[in-house]
Amino acid sequence: MDQQTSQALKAYTLRYCDAWHQQHDTWPQSEALHGIPSPCIISSTDDYVLWQPQPFDGDATLSAVERALDIVIHPVAHAFYTTQFAGDMAGCFGNETLMLLQTWSADDFQRVRENMIGHLVTQKRFKLSPTLFIGTLDSELEVISVCNLSGEVLKEKLGTAERVVLSPSLYDFLNEIKPVL
Repeated sequence: MDQQTSQALKAYTLRYCDAWHQQHDTWPQSEALHGIPSPCIISSTDDYVLWQPQPFDGDATLSAVERALDIVIHPVAHAFYTTQFAGDMAGCFGNETLMLLQTWSADDFQRVRENMIGHLVTQKRFKLSPTLFIGTLDSELEVISVCNLSGEVLKEKLGTAERVVLSPSLYDFLNEIKPVL
């Protein structure tokens, strides 16, 4: 696992949780994750869950994705998806407001791997270089992704070759992103 990326993700998660504590005097909460089992859940109300990050346990690799497509996944993507279980976290990077995707549970990790395979198969069909999504934007046609060849963080228009480099590395991206509540 890429330790630098793992540490940068943990540091962003801490900044995000600290911002929640400062603004709401509580752990982060999510309506979207209400009713979905996770080791992250501290407590639930009728409308939302309070969560805190937990260490990732289980099969901590994306090797199933690698085997399915006969490719090697960039080490930073392994680190990003297998460092922790947590809720998705909003953030701002430059002028981009985004949702940083996280794995909520072991079951969710399986779903993420399946979605990743679908994303990579689509890219292969369109003869696009492989990317691995790590965040969403307001536009459903754009995502934040990691270039599987270079490790750069990109803003990508799905199904096209339109890509803008946002950061030279996931480590730098995670260290520069600011929490949005």
